[in-house]
Amino acid sequence: MSILTIQLGQCGNQIGREVFDTICTDLHRTDGFCSKTENRSYQAASAERFFDEEATGALTARAVLVDMEPKVIGQTLSKGSRSGGWKYDRQSHFCQKQGSGNNWANGYCVHGPRHKETVMDLVRKEAEKCDRLSGFLTIMSMAGGTGSGLGAFVTASLRDAYPTSFLLNHVIWPYGTGEVIVQNYNSVLTLSHLYQSSDALLVHENDGIHKICTQLMNLKQTSFWDVNRVIAHQLGSVFQPAYSSEGAAQYSRSPLGDLMEALVPHPEFKMLGLRNIPQMSESSLPFSTFAWPGLLRHLRQMLIANAHMEEGIDWQVRPPTPGLPAPQKRSPNRTVRFNTSIANLVTLRGKDVQSADLGSFQEPALYTSWLSPREALTVWKTPRAFNKYEKSASLVSNSQFLLKPLDSVVGKAWKMFASKAYVHQYARFGLEEDDFLDSFTTLEQVIASYAGL
Repeated sequence: MSILTIQLGQCGNQIGREVFDTICTDLHRTDGFCSKTENRSYQAASAERFFDEEATGALTARAVLVDMEPKVIGQTLSKGSRSGGWKYDRQSHFCQKQGSGNNWANGYCVHGPRHKETVMDLVRKEAEKCDRLSGFLTIMSMAGGTGSGLGAFVTASLRDAYPTSFLLNHVIWPYGTGEVIVQNYNSVLTLSHLYQSSDALLVHENDGIHKICTQLMNLKQTSFWDVNRVIAHQLGSVFQPAYSSEGAAQYSRSPLGDLMEALVPHPEFKMLGLRNIPQMSESSLPFSTFAWPGLLRHLRQMLIANAHMEEGIDWQVRPPTPGLPAPQKRSPNRTVRFNTSIANLVTLRGKDVQSADLGSFQEPALYTSWLSPREALTVWKTPRAFNKYEKSASLVSNSQFLLKPLDSVVGKAWKMFASKAYVHQYARFGLEEDDFLDSFTTLEQVIASYAGL
């Protein structure tokens, strides 16, 4: 089954291009540490999932590009064409001459309704090209106006037009230090509206990815391009083909459906985080060796300690002992709490993958009490290696990983709203104070639900 990607705003289009580039590069690799038959099966499944393959063998991304300014769309189309391995359909994009000015209400209340018919017509045409549609992957940011506001409107429109299709929003969490003065408003409005329409929200935090770039990739000057490449690598590590069960004869036919089934057992809990291991600069790869026990030990600790990367993990965080309170490590400024999970999806790729022991991820203490570990843990495997790594593992987790950042964003937005700061700029485009209050109420309920795990 195919995934139709909707790239929204500057951030969504730049990341989307990197995702397709990463997937295409991996798809064409011949040194995947597996048999030729396995490699051909993997390549066929990947191509069907992400690309429309022409009779000549040329690959066209299954994507719709949307932005309110033409510059990024033009750059994205051009870079895709120059890649040599794939391209975008130049008829599957929409742009205008004026952006949203970092105002969520402008994107949601003005641009969305005004251009709904055109954008949804582009989506329909791309969806009709798919023999079997698994669902939609939207890529967007939370901080600006177009990606967040128009993105939330397009998501609601997709839900109305395709009520039985799976809908996953990939959302970029802004830097804590601030990119836009009203980013907390935009974030609260985006998340609350997506929670009503989306099946799940897969969140990447810019601060965490930036640390990976500087500390693991050894980049002295980290650019948005570097951050986007790391995000693309992590997304590819999950969405490239894998066997969803032991002894499966073919790769998963419904990647989004399988992911939702594994990770979203209750509609109140839709926040998903992604961790990947190992991740390092290409120059370090020839001098590195990896073993499954070590990779999985680090990945498990990244989960329970809520760490973005394997370097600098707090190894003192431990799961609670049955019958005793959850252990906490106190410092002068904060309390580090064990990260409780609802459900986890571990994807293993590479050499000797069948020998990997995931018993440590089946410990009942890792999970909430209303799901057994057997139901809460899902494992996907493939002997085909990914992106030059002989062995690699990724973890998509529905857990408390975002509890603190979400509480912080809501708190900062509420303080601004209480003093009516910048509220008039949103009112200009039709967003009322009650709309803000509804968004706060929605996210406060989300925070309470995750805090109660």
